[in-house]
Amino acid sequence: MKQKKGLQDTTESTMKFEFNPKEGIDNPALSLAEDSEPEGASQLRFCLLRKAGAESLGFSLCQEAGGLCPIVRKVTPGGLAYRRGLRDGDRILEVNGVNVEGMGYLRVIWKIKSSSKQVLLTVLEGNTYEVAKALNRDLNQLLSNYGRPRLCCVSKGSSGFGFSVSAPEGVTGIFQLSVLQDGPAQKVGVPHGSWLVELNGVSVKNWTTAQLNQKIKQSSSPMGLLVMDSRSEAVYRQCGVKVTASLADASWVPFQVRKLQMKRGEDGYGFLMKEEKSSSGKRAQFLRDLDTGLPAEKAGMREGDCLLAVNGEVVEDLDHQEVVSRIRSDNQRVTLLVIDSEGSKFYNTVGVSPLVFYDDEDFPSSLLITCGSTSPGTLQEQSWPTLIPCHSQISSNIGPPGQPDPTPWTFTREDHDGFSQAF
Repeated sequence: MKQKKGLQDTTESTMKFEFNPKEGIDNPALSLAEDSEPEGASQLRFCLLRKAGAESLGFSLCQEAGGLCPIVRKVTPGGLAYRRGLRDGDRILEVNGVNVEGMGYLRVIWKIKSSSKQVLLTVLEGNTYEVAKALNRDLNQLLSNYGRPRLCCVSKGSSGFGFSVSAPEGVTGIFQLSVLQDGPAQKVGVPHGSWLVELNGVSVKNWTTAQLNQKIKQSSSPMGLLVMDSRSEAVYRQCGVKVTASLADASWVPFQVRKLQMKRGEDGYGFLMKEEKSSSGKRAQFLRDLDTGLPAEKAGMREGDCLLAVNGEVVEDLDHQEVVSRIRSDNQRVTLLVIDSEGSKFYNTVGVSPLVFYDDEDFPSSLLITCGSTSPGTLQEQSWPTLIPCHSQISSNIGPPGQPDPTPWTFTREDHDGFSQAF
């Protein structure tokens, strides 16, 4: 696959943008001329991986002892990652627009696994990375010319949502937002002058102004807006990346994933889990009938919470009995990731899992994939070991649903790298 040109490093931050209705937003500062590219930019690539059904991503992720960036290994020939341009030895700099250099191996694994059916990797060819590090080059300079789109949750006020839309006459899909000062949109982080990408999880690319206005009038409250600035839009467009909510900065969204750590009491955990139809139409696990004074209530569980993960394993696509099996894998304690009912509805509306935006600072030091785990892929509470100079290839041996596998992970030693996880 032909490599695409990367991002140009420019110091001319005052350059103006010119808008061409036929071509979209054009930023001359993002010219890809060879003589003005910083060294290494030509190897910087976006790899957007979209899974179909049970398809795997088709690569392993390795962490060197003392290394800062995860290394791509064992790319399956002809597989999804290979078809999207990922190659053995590539260094991953970003996952869904988030810089992962120095983040910690398990947190990077979590970010990829929690991305559901789609993940965007920003990668740099391995030799180029080594040369850049040897020369003490700041790789952030390659990433600083674009920003992530922003996901905003806008509730309707007495005078509406607090923004208006302008668009070139006769052109579809190009909408700029004028945000009312101190209005509902501004209060939840919608930037004035930003460009609208999605409304309630649906791309506005082919909409007319009349269609957009009708959709806004019909929208429930709160409404999900995905917006971005013109410079970033130009970069993603030039690199051929479709912008969706999974790439967004969701820090302005008021609904947060919560971690509940519970130790089983004499009367159990004190909650009932029910499989119900969610607002998206899919079946999901909801937590009901909390008992006063028992571990669930004490841990902060709320009536109607939607269950997202059990002991570090995403369970959104599992059926009721499989989730029950995960919770019962340890009869003494359990760690759940949940979101309240309103948050579940909002993220269903915008079409992305809230786990995409969850990041626990304690995650890398408190969770470890261990041999002998009682359920496939479970991250057990252990101390983080010293990385040793070996390559540990991890493969999953998953038994029938609902039946724990006593040895779900297999480790083999190779080469000189540290830990590895297959996707």
